Amino acid sequence: MDINTRENLPLPKEEIWELRLYVAGKSAKSLLAIANLQKICEEFLNGQYKIEVIDLIEHPHIARKEQIIAVPTLIKKLPLPLKQIIGDLSNQEKVLHGLELQKIN
Repeated sequence: MDINTRENLPLPKEEIWELRLYVAGKSAKSLLAIANLQKICEEFLNGQYKIEVIDLIEHPHIARKEQIIAVPTLIKKLPLPLKQIIGDLSNQEKVLHGLELQKIN
């Protein structure tokens, strides 16, 4: 795949990216964010990722606990550092930058 970390090295096989996507029900924006995230992960993380989608309509207490103020919100838990991206993730370049991923030209 065409992905490298900031150090321009391939992802180590043991490095699994843990991503949490907070959404509000099955709105068009939520579904778009889910689809965009899956596409980015499939294209750039070479199967080395875990996505957890959390519906804040079903679990509103999580929004308070995790301090989620807007949806959709993506939080990269691992690898560190934690990163947060708000929006439907349709701007792939901004998402890659926010996750600290790069394309190889």
